Amino acid sequence: MDEHARGTAEDSFADKPFSKPPSHPLPDAALDQLFREARTHNAWRDVPVSETTLRALADLLKMGPTSANCCPARIVFVASPEAKKRLEPLMSAGNRAKTMAAPVTAIVGYDLRFYEKLGTLFPHEPSAPSWFDGSPEKIRENAFRNGTLQVAYLILAARSLGLDCGPMSGFDAPGVTREFFPQGDVEANVLVNLGYGDPAGVKPRLPRFSFEEFCAIA
Repeated sequence: MDEHARGTAEDSFADKPFSKPPSHPLPDAALDQLFREARTHNAWRDVPVSETTLRALADLLKMGPTSANCCPARIVFVASPEAKKRLEPLMSAGNRAKTMAAPVTAIVGYDLRFYEKLGTLFPHEPSAPSWFDGSPEKIRENAFRNGTLQVAYLILAARSLGLDCGPMSGFDAPGVTREFFPQGDVEANVLVNLGYGDPAGVKPRLPRFSFEEFCAIA
């Protein structure tokens, strides 16, 4: 970004004071849809997911916070029969059939060159890209951590739009990376089946920890 463009971006950023109505707790029905009654789905109704819905999903998830607004997630929505066939042999045996049945599978990767976009995404700090100079470990750590955070945003955004989700880590990650991110800068992280779930495929809910078992107040 040249100096004129950077200055314009910074001025635009500075001219937009934050303003929003006071926040209030979501109603129980919304909390149920997002958390308490939401389930991991393994079977799917034969109902397509439109491109309009996928675009709405992306527009929601991208608003979730990441470190320095780095936004490293890169997503391929696998929806066509041809793309499904490419994905099929790369799934673990237990995940293969349900992935082929899902209307869409989101392959969420993380971009190891995310820092090159910080001039646009974090314009008020022109030195931000240099934070990662000569530090491949720092690059990978930040890409993985923030990209995984964006997977969680994807799940919540999908549920908020009425979609069901089936996140998975059982797949050939290097193989998926080669097949769907061939440019070499993005690595596959998590796959999420998306669609309208068949309740018949939902298993009994597994236990969760009590507050005392996984939280402390210091």
